[in-house]
Amino acid sequence: MKLLITGGAGFIGSALIRHLIRHSADSVVNVDKLTYAGNLESLAECSASDRYAFEQVDICDRAALSRVFTQHQPDAVMHLAAESHVDRSIDGPGEFMQTNIVGTFNLLEAARAYWLGLDAPRKAAFRLHHISTDEVYGDLPHPDETPPAVIPAKAGIHAAELPLFTETTPYAPSSPYSASKAASDHLVRAWQRTYGLPVLITNCSNNYGPYHFPEKLIPLVILNALEGKALPVYGQGQQIRDWLFVEDHARALHTVVTRGQVGQTYNIGGHNEKRNIEVVRGICALLDELRPRADGQSYAAQITHVQDRPGHDMRYAIDAGKIGRELGWAPQESFETGLRKTVQWYLANADWCRRVQDGSYQRERLGVGQQDKQNFADRIQARFAGSSADALPTPPRQTNTTFLESNGHPPSPRGRGQGEG
Repeated sequence: MKLLITGGAGFIGSALIRHLIRHSADSVVNVDKLTYAGNLESLAECSASDRYAFEQVDICDRAALSRVFTQHQPDAVMHLAAESHVDRSIDGPGEFMQTNIVGTFNLLEAARAYWLGLDAPRKAAFRLHHISTDEVYGDLPHPDETPPAVIPAKAGIHAAELPLFTETTPYAPSSPYSASKAASDHLVRAWQRTYGLPVLITNCSNNYGPYHFPEKLIPLVILNALEGKALPVYGQGQQIRDWLFVEDHARALHTVVTRGQVGQTYNIGGHNEKRNIEVVRGICALLDELRPRADGQSYAAQITHVQDRPGHDMRYAIDAGKIGRELGWAPQESFETGLRKTVQWYLANADWCRRVQDGSYQRERLGVGQQDKQNFADRIQARFAGSSADALPTPPRQTNTTFLESNGHPPSPRGRGQGEG
């Protein structure tokens, strides 16, 4: 099979391509614009393969996309190209509307024209797999906010009474990023219903692992810790995410595109709900073990609580039962094994980390106005001067009330958090 993969130089896309070249006989055409987060160095091991080709193309360029389809004649498309950082979408939503909505429209039209021109057997076998996010669903009740009558007082975040996102959860996006991804999901489904284009959709939870651009929570914390910088945690760090090791996600994506049923949606999660503060402390503990600070203190001393982002969703959790039952996929990594592998990779690949930051991003906070950025910088300076690091107030939020009411849960006080993944 020849797969056309958009966004293949990004974090998830490059993991998918590495998986395909290592573990399948498939050929890959990587279509990527190479924005700040696209890095061909993440695909160095694949570049010499005769089953790999690269096209530097913007999915918003319809003519270039049509040429790629005509020239490479793919059997399936896996669409990962997207602007994906919530904080950046708050600072500049326009680029997200252009890439995630207009770009997806252009890809659907180019794919449809190509598909209509195929002979009958190839037309019947063609697939377009759209890779999306759990953020389109909004957020879920948080155990700290759920009344005692709904959840036992001592139950943790895995309590059976708390709902999970399913493939039929109503959409309720909270940020410009998640709204743009929700729009792209709707376009993909419309192109199947209206034109018969054979599509599949997957919605994944937070990814983490090697080669992750350092604006996201886990690599940001690792690199800041090693450089003696503050480890910023939004609010009290109680936001809950379901963490999925990126190599497990790559396996799931290949499973869906080869064995999934056309027209179906599959949720992909890691079965690892963790609070952000747990994740940060877990990274600190691993660094204390693997690369201790020279002064003997724990890296946890660098944790600094900062004002929460606007509209920050408090809990995501995926029900990945469908893909397990129907396609036999399950994650291989626990959060503990995956996080250890991730920290070890960043410790062993400092040169990659330096090269991927080209000067346009130096791990400063995004998603706030200029005055808030100055306030954030002042707060960090005060933190290391010994001032109080108490969290600033968190704005009120709203959960996906349609979903909650349908599942018998009361609304809890809402938008992916801290660039988690």
